[in-house]
Amino acid sequence: MQIGDLLDRNAISLRVSAANKRQTLALIAELAARNLKLEAGVVLDALTEREQAGSTGVGHGVAAPHARLEGLDRMRGVFVRLEQPVEFEAVDDQPVDLIFALFAPKDAGSEHLRALARVSRLLRQADLREQLRQARTADAVYALLVHDTGAARSSAA
Repeated sequence: MQIGDLLDRNAISLRVSAANKRQTLALIAELAARNLKLEAGVVLDALTEREQAGSTGVGHGVAAPHARLEGLDRMRGVFVRLEQPVEFEAVDDQPVDLIFALFAPKDAGSEHLRALARVSRLLRQADLREQLRQARTADAVYALLVHDTGAARSSAA
């Protein structure tokens, strides 16, 4: 599974302002709802329920919230970059500013876990995280996330 299979350019939002984790999840739910043709409240409820089981803040300023949703036919994702990091109860206690949220069909099996692992591996790369923080446009972020080549990364900065 490739990131390009999960993420659409329209599902990327930069320069997002949120005061806290709850507001961040609400903004992610709104972006996901618009792109996935779902109800924002349903998406927010699913994200919140998952967060109650344990924070999806994976460290280094990154979070990977995820949820299973009725109405999806395949894995989908959204990417958000916050203007100011927010407390997210991350494993390293660092605030979060890069968020790649994943949404799976309600009956998804291991595909959900494979996609989560792929996103986590990708965002563990320190150089990529820095480039994502510096990228000026959604197209640049998309290129960084989808193409795993130095040329795509350098053109996005």
